[in-house]
Amino acid sequence: MIPFDMVEPTSLKEAMALLDPDDPTVRPVAGGTALMLMMKAGVFQPSKLVSLQHIEPDYGRITVTGSGELRIGAMTTLSELEQDANVATRLPMLKRALRTLSNPRVRNVACVGGALAHGDPHMDLPPVLTALGARVAISGPNGNRELPLEKLYVGYYETVLEKNELITAVTVPALNARKATYMKVTSRSADDWPALGVAVVFALADGVVRDPVIVISAATEKVTRMTGAEKVLHGAAPEDAVLMRAGEAAVAEASILSDAHGSAPYKRELLRVYLRRAVRQAVAQ
Repeated sequence: MIPFDMVEPTSLKEAMALLDPDDPTVRPVAGGTALMLMMKAGVFQPSKLVSLQHIEPDYGRITVTGSGELRIGAMTTLSELEQDANVATRLPMLKRALRTLSNPRVRNVACVGGALAHGDPHMDLPPVLTALGARVAISGPNGNRELPLEKLYVGYYETVLEKNELITAVTVPALNARKATYMKVTSRSADDWPALGVAVVFALADGVVRDPVIVISAATEKVTRMTGAEKVLHGAAPEDAVLMRAGEAAVAEASILSDAHGSAPYKRELLRVYLRRAVRQAVAQ
């Protein structure tokens, strides 16, 4: 790696001031797990890294709001998220997903904000939080804004974040009685990058699916809602024929990519099969 500067601001305001929107070689770094791999591979060569490790501790906390929402600070590590008691009781789907999100060494270092801002479609956290209806809080020199997590991603490794903006927190609504699950399909170990990730969240009333949210990743260039499949499921009983139609609708609307984890035809078949399995698994929980 070529030499670079590392600065360690002690406040969010100072960190944002150190970022240069006109210089792509200046980059913020939280846990650094993904960024360091890019640097070692020569894909990214920074002139300056702005460490976020010493900013205000509030950005690394998990709290429950008065309305029952879970607010997760961007500097919360994935291990802290996995081990948090409120996550376990309020969002068990999230806790289960974290168990196979990379390995414990990475989870001990990687932070929530970085995992979302990186924009890698193979990551597990974005589809899970998107399906749960999460909102992301963003701060920059021009002020603060909040948007649904699904609106953060615009393409392959592309987000709507400006070069001098930072994610500060993620807010996740209460799950209440809704069903939720996430299934990842890997070609190697369980904690490997997935060939396909499928997250489903829905209410089940009188044996009928209500307001389903279906999100896929890894097989597509970004986290993607399957609105056609959602329409098939809404108002229907989760029976085999309905689930098969939902799988076909998802395959028809998704733009599937080939990569090292599998060909596009292979991933389409995975989507057909695992959408059905994810809904059945959610119903059973």
